Amino acid sequence: MNVITRNIPNAITCLNVLAGTMAIILGSRGSEAAWGMKAYEWAYIFIGIAAVADFADGFAARALHAYSNLGKELDSLCDLVSFGVAPAIIVFQLVAEADVSPWAAWGSLLIAVSGAVRLARFNIDTRQATSFIGLPIPANAIFWIGYTALLTSGVDFLGCWYVFLPVLVVECWLMNSGLGMFSLKFKSWGLKGNVSRWLLIVAAPVFVFTLGVGGLMWLIVFYVGMSLARPGGKA
Repeated sequence: MNVITRNIPNAITCLNVLAGTMAIILGSRGSEAAWGMKAYEWAYIFIGIAAVADFADGFAARALHAYSNLGKELDSLCDLVSFGVAPAIIVFQLVAEADVSPWAAWGSLLIAVSGAVRLARFNIDTRQATSFIGLPIPANAIFWIGYTALLTSGVDFLGCWYVFLPVLVVECWLMNSGLGMFSLKFKSWGLKGNVSRWLLIVAAPVFVFTLGVGGLMWLIVFYVGMSLARPGGKA
């Protein structure tokens, strides 16, 4: 395998961290105007781009049989930026802007810390090749996109410390818990063994079309619920 082919997955992974860095820059600007939208809305989009790159690099690695320890470590470092630090910045800015319990925004730092611990554990845990133990960090980012979207849409109580902080603690605990979560890695495209995966894929646009971007929060709640309802919910 030549050097170019071997590094295609790594190049895609680097798109992940580039998008995540853009999300941090724009997320730190909160509700300021940026390119015809609010800055945090662009941050959402860049996290979405990072998520696509995160999926695509794994797909490319499998298709090209271009696996490497470098790729594994690079993927985790990029994921921490895009799905740990970026959502922490967005949550900090928007909870502070909500001006209900602005001091509680500092709790968002726990998102980045918990994400780092989750990824470090993932890299040394050989049991998570086809499923997850604890909430995967991209799902964590999706949850906070939905949460902050609801907050900025007028659901002000989500910025109150007595709501935000308990949710924050539970979400960060989920990432490092021993709860078994199914992955979206398909071994075949049929329904057999993939009912939960297809159900989640179908549910995603339903939640978004009916509830807007805020529906992403409920999508992750739905994902966690489905994972726990499966036989052997605790891995």
